[in-house]
Amino acid sequence: MISSKKMDRISNLPEALISHILSFLPTEESALTSVLSKKWRYLFADRPNLDFDGSLSLKCGHGVDPECVTNWVSNVLERGVSDLDLHVTLAGLCLPSKVFISKSLERLKIESENVISIDVEDVFLPKLKTLHINKVMLGKGGDCFEKVTSGCHVLEELVLINVYSDFWNRSVSSKTLKRLILYCIDYDKNPDSVSFDTPNVVYLEYSDFVAGKYPMVNLGSLVEASIDLAMTSEQHEHESYEHLVGNVTDFLMGIRSVQTFYISANTLEVLTFCCDHIPVFHNMIHLTIQTRNSGWESLPALLKKCPNLETLVFEGLGHTYTIKCEEVDGCLCKFSGEVPTCLSSSSVKVLQIMGFGEAVVETETELIKHFLETMPQLEQLIIYYDTLVDDNVVELSRELKRFPTKASPSCEIQVIFGNVSS
Repeated sequence: MISSKKMDRISNLPEALISHILSFLPTEESALTSVLSKKWRYLFADRPNLDFDGSLSLKCGHGVDPECVTNWVSNVLERGVSDLDLHVTLAGLCLPSKVFISKSLERLKIESENVISIDVEDVFLPKLKTLHINKVMLGKGGDCFEKVTSGCHVLEELVLINVYSDFWNRSVSSKTLKRLILYCIDYDKNPDSVSFDTPNVVYLEYSDFVAGKYPMVNLGSLVEASIDLAMTSEQHEHESYEHLVGNVTDFLMGIRSVQTFYISANTLEVLTFCCDHIPVFHNMIHLTIQTRNSGWESLPALLKKCPNLETLVFEGLGHTYTIKCEEVDGCLCKFSGEVPTCLSSSSVKVLQIMGFGEAVVETETELIKHFLETMPQLEQLIIYYDTLVDDNVVELSRELKRFPTKASPSCEIQVIFGNVSS
């Protein structure tokens, strides 16, 4: 019997000849030969005619020559690629600045496990509609956010996650942008200035430390927003009920058209210690609040400024007693013995409690009874009980339905096994 190894005459051919043979195959089929052996791994990439259907998805890991990656990217850009998706795990790679110069690109995604750099000189992407960048150093200094967006004339979706540019000044400006996701680098320092000149954005995700100032927040078309603003360790050291340690009022004024609003537990603290006053959110109909073991001092003021709120969602009921709990409108708990006016005048029809059971069940139950006792417009209460025991769900449901004094006696109560977010 002749061994298969002796019959593999093609592998013994010169690599240049093999690449020439592969050039007669469709690019996708020639790429499949990379799994045959180590010798074949990159031969397809040396073929003289890499043809794509307008898109390229490239994942580069250890063992790949950075210079090859640069050449591949330059090659497809010159050939008029419309969709470029790069996922890089190479350390020390510097992508060419021409990645931001293309007449054909409509979608550009660059992700890196280690921070890679792109020396942004000029930006010219006249057809680009989607830009997604994660863990990239843009330029050598200055605010590259504005430079990037100014060179994208029809950009509709922008995702910037841990993008390194000017650390202390952030500015996003675009008249065409509709979706904006901005997660800033995790330095324990307040940026000096943050601006949004994005009048047509309808969806916003923004995570950052509180800025020193917000010169422009033009978000008048905003429909849905998820905000995670945090105080630095220095601000926490100086937090006080008498003196603000920052001010996010201008930012809140700029997003007051929002209809669906998600605020993190960090943001609750910011509203307490870094907000001069909360504006009225006339359009807001859906509010989700993430809680953990912290004070709820900012919630009464916030709920009062949402006159048309219909759905209120608590992600957990982590509540910590503070001195403000003793005041009528200093918290939502029952400690003061009086009903907060933000609850007694609430327009909320649907109340959802996520992750019930993650804290002390008895305390959480008393809070829910307090809501039932004081919220006059409630039509539906839905509790997602994070438990593995069905009996717990049944018992909680019976206990709440037996509760005699409810502001809304026709309120429908549902206790659902498990957590909807899981």
